[in-house]
Parts: sequence; C-alpha cells; structure tokens
Amino acid sequence: MMQTGEDIGGLRRIMDMTRMISLFILAVHFYISCYQAFAGWHWTAGITDRIISNISRTGLFVTWWRPKLAALIALAISLVGVKGKKDEKINWKSIIAYLLCGLLIYWISILCFYLPVGLATIAISYMALTGTGYLLMMTGGTYLSRWLREKLHKDIFNTDNETFPQEERLLENEFSINLPAKYNLKGKTRDSWINYVNPCRGLLVAGTPGAGKSYFVIRHIIEQHIRKGFSMFLYDFKFDDLSIIVYNTLLKYYKNYPVKPSFWVIDFDRIIHRCNPLYPESMVDITDATEASRTIMLGLNRDWIKKQGDFFVESPINFLTAVIWYLRKYEDGKYCTLPHVIELIQADYDQLFAVLLKEPEIGALINPFISAYNQGAKAQLEGQIASAKIGLARLASPQLYYVLSGNDFTLDVNNPEAPKIVCMGNNPQKLQTYGPVLSLYISRMIKLVNRKGQLKSSLIFDEFPTIFFNNIDSLIATARSNKVATTLAVQDFSQLSKDYGKEQADVITGIIGNIISGQVTGDTAKTLSENFGKIAQDKNSMTINSSDTSLSKATQLDYAIPASKIAALSSGEFVGMVADNPEQRISLKMFHAAIQNDHAAIAKEEAAYKAILIRQPVSEEMVMETYNRIRSEITDLLKAELAALSVEKENEEPPDTARKGQKHGKTQRWKEARQERQRQRKSLWHRAKSGMQDDDER
Repeated sequence: MMQTGEDIGGLRRIMDMTRMISLFILAVHFYISCYQAFAGWHWTAGITDRIISNISRTGLFVTWWRPKLAALIALAISLVGVKGKKDEKINWKSIIAYLLCGLLIYWISILCFYLPVGLATIAISYMALTGTGYLLMMTGGTYLSRWLREKLHKDIFNTDNETFPQEERLLENEFSINLPAKYNLKGKTRDSWINYVNPCRGLLVAGTPGAGKSYFVIRHIIEQHIRKGFSMFLYDFKFDDLSIIVYNTLLKYYKNYPVKPSFWVIDFDRIIHRCNPLYPESMVDITDATEASRTIMLGLNRDWIKKQGDFFVESPINFLTAVIWYLRKYEDGKYCTLPHVIELIQADYDQLFAVLLKEPEIGALINPFISAYNQGAKAQLEGQIASAKIGLARLASPQLYYVLSGNDFTLDVNNPEAPKIVCMGNNPQKLQTYGPVLSLYISRMIKLVNRKGQLKSSLIFDEFPTIFFNNIDSLIATARSNKVATTLAVQDFSQLSKDYGKEQADVITGIIGNIISGQVTGDTAKTLSENFGKIAQDKNSMTINSSDTSLSKATQLDYAIPASKIAALSSGEFVGMVADNPEQRISLKMFHAAIQNDHAAIAKEEAAYKAILIRQPVSEEMVMETYNRIRSEITDLLKAELAALSVEKENEEPPDTARKGQKHGKTQRWKEARQERQRQRKSLWHRAKSGMQDDDER
C-alpha cells in the first residue's frame, strides 16, 4: 500500500509518544529516588504524592534499575523510526563513542547516592548524570538509525551490483583449455573455472603490456595442449620467452604421444635449424607461388595491405610470382628457395627477361613488363619492379640465406606419421626484416596444416599483428573440422586494425568464438563491453531534505562489465566469453575473474628449465659459404640459360602440327605467336650477351 501523509504523521506521533513515555518513567523515578531533596526544595504536593504512590504500586519502581531499564527500552523503540536529514560526517566510531559513554554515565550515576555530601547535591548530581547519559544515548541511537539506513546501500563503484553468476564446473575434453579462477558474487569470493571446451573455434587473447597474457593464459595453453598430445606451432615474438616453456613441457610429456614429435626452432639471430618455406614439393601449382609472393610483398610494405588491387601494388606481386614459379619449374625446383629468388630478381632486365621467357606458364605474368621494356618505358618499368627489388634487397643477409635455403624439416607440423613442435622466433629490433620472412613461413605452414586426416594441432601467435598473412580468417573459419586450435594474442584491437586494415581486422575479431581480455582501453574496451551484453541490476536512489530521507529502488538492464571496469583490470584479472559444444553446453559463458597461478610452483619449475639443445652449432664460415654459393648458383644459371638460348633453333615447328583435325588458321596463329616470342627472346638475348661481355671485360 502506498504511504500517505496521514500514515507518516501517525507513525511520528507514535514515536514521539513512546519517547514521552520514556521521559515520564525517568521523571517518576527521579521524584521517588530524590523525594527528600524535592521536599527540601518544597517541590512536593499532596495530590502529586498520591498519584506517584498509585503508580509505584505497579512494581516498576520497586528497585532503582527497573525504571531506568524501562525508560531505556522505550527510548530504543522510539529511535527505530527516526528519519531526517543524513549527516555525511557521521561515522561508526562516533556512534559507538556516544552509545558507550551514555550507557556508562547512565548506569554509574547510581554511585552518587554513596557520596558524603548533602541530599540536594546528591539529587542534582544523580539527575544530571542520568540525564546526560540519556541524552548521549538518544543522540547515538539517532545517529545509528540514520547511519545504518544510509550505509546499507553504500557501493560507490557499483561493484557488487555488477557481479553475476559464473561457471563453477570443470568441463574437460581432449581439446579443452581449463583455467582455474576466482570471482566475486555479491561481495563473496567464489571458485570458478574458465572452460574453453572448443578452442578450435579460435581464441583471441587481448591485453596491454603487463596484463598477464603470457603468464596467466598462454603458458596454460602450451602446457595443457602438449599434455594432451597436440602438435604445435608457436610464433614467439620475443624469442625464447615462450619457446623455452614449450621445450621443457615437451620433455615432461613426451610419453603422452603415440608417435614421438620432433622439436624444431627457426631463429635468425641464433641459428638452430633450417627450413625452406618454398620447398618444391609444397608448390603444387602457380597459385602457391602467387600466395607466397603476396605474403612477402605485403609483409615488406604494410601500407599496401589497404591498397590491394592497385596497379603499382599488383605489378611487383605478379613479377615476384613469375620469378618464384620459374625457379620451381627449373630442373624440378633445384633452386626453389627465397634466397635464389632474391638473387635472380636483382639481375639485369635483359638477362632476366630472356631467361623468364623460357617458361610458358608465366608468359602472361611477365608480358606487360617485357612490353614496357621493349617500348622504352623505363620509368614505368622501374615503378612496377623496383619496389619488389628494393624490398627483397632488405632480406639479402647471410643468416637469412642460410636458414631459408636448408631442409632440416618440413612445415606439415600435424603430419600423423611425423608430428612436430615448431617454435619460430622474432626479434623486436629487427621486425621489419624478419617479419615478412616469418609471415611466409606461417602462410605456407597454414596451408599444409589445414587439411583433413591430420593430427590435432595448436597454433599460437604471440603479438599476432607483427606478422601478416592473408589466410588467417579462412583458417579460423574452416580449421575447426580439421582439429586446428588457433590462438591469437594482441595488445589492442586498434593495433590489429593498423596492421591488417579495418575490414580484415573486423573479420578476424568477428569470427573468433572464444575471447579473453586483460586490461584494455578505448574502443577495444567499449567493443568488448557491448559484446558481453547487459544484466539486470538494482538501482537505488536517495533523496535527502531538511526533515526526512527517502529511498527508491528499481531494476534495470545495464552493462554487465562496463568499459571503465575493463580499463581498470589488474594484472591476472580477465574478462571474456567462451564458446561451447553441442555435447557440452555452457549456459554461463561470460566471465570476470582472476586466474589463479601457483607462483611458487611456477618459479621452482622455471628454475629447473633446460636450455634448448643445439645439436650442431653453425659457424660463421658455414653461413658465408652458403651465402656465396647461392649467389654463384644464380650467376651460373643465367649463363647456362643464355648459352642455351644462343644455340636454340630459330624456327621450330609446332609439336602438334600433324595432329589430326587441327585447323590451318589455328596453326598459323600459333606459329606467329611462337615466332614473336622467339623474336623477343632473341632480341633480349643479344642485349644480355652484350651486357655479360661488358661485365667480363670490366
């Protein structure tokens, strides 16, 4: 029932009456206890004495403490309904001081009757002390009533109101990642589990530096997936921070693999193993060369990512594709490595075009360049090719040549017959040089991993925006059925947009099913807050006026985890969302919890880590020998091919002229095209030969 003014007024009158009863009991007690003093002051009367005598027969005033206790109880009842303006200066210490002092003075005032003084002095002292104690208790009780009503809803940061139930069950399967955590629910700390039961739907780990991505999340992924027999690829941005964890975890759980995996490391600063990302068996058709070329060029020129399709972006990509595919076809891929590509593309146009024309499959790719060259459009040609030559020249270092030209292992990490654990290291100081090469490795690896019938695998990319490859969105979208769990670690969504372009960044963040984020700010925090959605929250308001205080309570939907709260997360504290399986439903998918790590056990474990074993140290002489050998091989290739062109028959009959049913017009056109190509090659050969002779003379 709604309260009316009459209800409130009646309640106040009852409270006032109760307080008056308390004062009346105390006054009667004073009259009886100090009667002789009142008589000496001539403050007594016959009618008053008869009335007090009748009241005393009730038994309430038989002893000295009964009326004082009754007055105190009546005072306490009257204070229950106390309202009025709240005082922000009131605190519990003041309230306790008032109450304790009042009670002490109120009850010890009886000692005044034992003082060796006159009756008047005793009466005045007793009534003054009792009244003082009574007033102190009334003041403390009033403050207590007002303070309790105000403090019951005191939550200035709305912390308890923004809590929600979270998953407390441990849900495991052969793919799952399970993180122990604690969370707050209405002011109580409870144990929970963050269950990523289907990491094959993609896992995005976000957080600013120091938020705890590696220590609280990625190390658990590494440990649990290796323990469950996964093959693994790790991109370690700050090598070997994570690689050392992978290596020692593998040593611990080797026995869990039916087929023992091999361990490989690609690092250009400290050479351990070698791998050719363009090894011929993986280059099935020219589209593989196109993908590799695009990955390299966009990795070398990040601003091209937003300009794909432009003439001066696609031209160097096509030209690099032609060179790669030529080396793939030359003697069945004998020189199909990135170092050989870099050396070949630096050759003079006369020699390079003459050699490339020998491969018919790349004729359409190089024809625009040859036409521009023959027509003297040198400026256009340089604009088309020079960006490729200049960018690739940054990769011409002996260490890169040595690692990229070897074949210690292949990139099919989830091959059931030969599973692998591959760690790939980067160096933040050499990001512009190593990034494109590592991107090529990853691009080639993904194509081999994302196939049916392979071993379950875990792909972990630390600081993912520092590398670039086009197929990450298709990997996340299609790899679930191929048992590939992909983990992407980023610092901020804006970092992803800067390096991949906004459209592709939105696709990547939009198709990932599992998200876990530490402290992030700005648009990233706002986006996450909106994705997490809203929950029903209690909203309380207080209105204070000169005579009363009113409270109103309502329920409304508001963000479960506001952006401001995400921006203020502590290290080790994470928010996120999990994706479930049809056979493992999770109703409470959202979480805001602190992941629990056994710091002492981790420190002890890390102290016992073994260094990554280098079976065969690589000397500087071996590196330089490989570097010089590759350069000489390309020089010999150019000389051999140009020599072969010089003895080639000028007019060669088409091989299928005698084929039955071939039309004369088609044969004639074929002859004319063949003759034109031979004419271009002959012209280029003469230019190339002249240039080589000049080089020999010099």
